[in-house]
Amino acid sequence: MHIRAFEILDEDSVTQLWKDCGLVVSWNNPHSDIQRKLKVQPEMFLVACIDERVVGSVMAGYDGHRGWINYLAVHPEFQGNGIAVQLMNRAEGILREAGCPKINLQVRTSNKEVIEFYKRLGFRVDDALSLGKRLIPDD
Repeated sequence: MHIRAFEILDEDSVTQLWKDCGLVVSWNNPHSDIQRKLKVQPEMFLVACIDERVVGSVMAGYDGHRGWINYLAVHPEFQGNGIAVQLMNRAEGILREAGCPKINLQVRTSNKEVIEFYKRLGFRVDDALSLGKRLIPDD
């Protein structure tokens, strides 16, 4: 397994990965999310590959105050093999090199297994409420 920067030829594989992992929701078009990321810190969009197959992904970003993690995914066939940990370690390293002091991420409260995964990586539940406002609707 190796981790590398996302390449445009990965788009269909990555969007299928996100669907297979239950990360695609009706209000976010995954292709639009990829195009947006490619305009802002594309080097922080990583994929994990076994041979030439994309089996994992993570999108990281840094706004000068906080880092963010989105779309951490590992194909169900390959979960439990440490790929997500390696992706997170690489993303954290990139954010640390950029001077990022803290990482935030969002997990649905019903996703207990993923919450426990992040806790094992040292994340803690912040005493904060996540709010959102859509500025540009996806089709």
